[in-house]
Amino acid sequence: MTGCSGAGAPERSAESSAAESPAEQSAAPPAPTAPAVSPAAERLIPGRGKYFGVSTLKTPWSPQETDMVAQRAGVRPNLLEYFAKWTEDYRPDAVDATYQQGAVPLLTWEPWGSAAAGTEQPEYALAEISSGRHDAYIRRFAQDVKAHGRPLVLRFAHEMNGTWFPWAERRNGNSAGEYVEAWRHVHDIFTEAGVRNVAWQWSPNILRTVEKVRLQPLYPGDKYVDIIGLSGYSKHETRAADVFEPALKEMQAFTRRPVLIAETGARPGDDKALWIADFFTWVRGRPDVIGFVWFERSTEQGGKQDWRFAETAETQNAFRGGLAGLELADAPGGEPIPSG
Repeated sequence: MTGCSGAGAPERSAESSAAESPAEQSAAPPAPTAPAVSPAAERLIPGRGKYFGVSTLKTPWSPQETDMVAQRAGVRPNLLEYFAKWTEDYRPDAVDATYQQGAVPLLTWEPWGSAAAGTEQPEYALAEISSGRHDAYIRRFAQDVKAHGRPLVLRFAHEMNGTWFPWAERRNGNSAGEYVEAWRHVHDIFTEAGVRNVAWQWSPNILRTVEKVRLQPLYPGDKYVDIIGLSGYSKHETRAADVFEPALKEMQAFTRRPVLIAETGARPGDDKALWIADFFTWVRGRPDVIGFVWFERSTEQGGKQDWRFAETAETQNAFRGGLAGLELADAPGGEPIPSG
């Protein structure tokens, strides 16, 4: 499920070693370690503490909105998320504005022309991406990212397990396996350009309404991913685990990359404050979760619901209390990373 009104609402096996002798089992090599993360991810993944991120209507262009969030939350956010579609070039001023506000930039990069065009946008079909139709744009974007040098998290083609974006394999004429091909193609262009200042985030939707869509076939592999994430909003649950754990359990069967919840919020109702309080308990209890982004938007600001923690005094107090008990990471200063 996405929190944006312009999108939509949400969705292993191993061979037995029983036939091996004890000697053969003891001689078996250790499980391979995951590939190293990118230089940007090395800097941005915190050694301790967590990210408190927000996405507002004008993030990161309005420091006043960030100041208002900080005043209401009692703490300044140390991560800001914003969105760009494939008709937009890389904006170094957006990254600069984020660092000037004491936060890390998380750019959700959406391979489509517009939300208004819906899910059927043939020019942005996954096969079109893999075949090179958009290579000139991707290469220019990558070169501009490299030239700027400042590190950012790039959340590419999110919520791919749903049906509300044209990069979903069940929409836009796409087929099984094409999502991974498209992801790797885009990633390879960045690698060939020598980009080292991007931490790649793969971020599906929680499993609610899309339980039958398996996540592993959509995963590009640890070689292509530095951070994993989820979009997940409370719909009157009182436990955060009910929202996130089913997907995380499935994901942990094929990757141990750190988790950054890329979109979350809670629907209005008597249980909203309860869920917010439990959310912080859940985040504190998950060492693999390095932070979250709260979708601080009302329906007038692009939310499908009024997801804001500051919707009421009760929900705001629950959020402030939870955040006060959370150790926050020190946001890096944004110094450029030398290109490869």
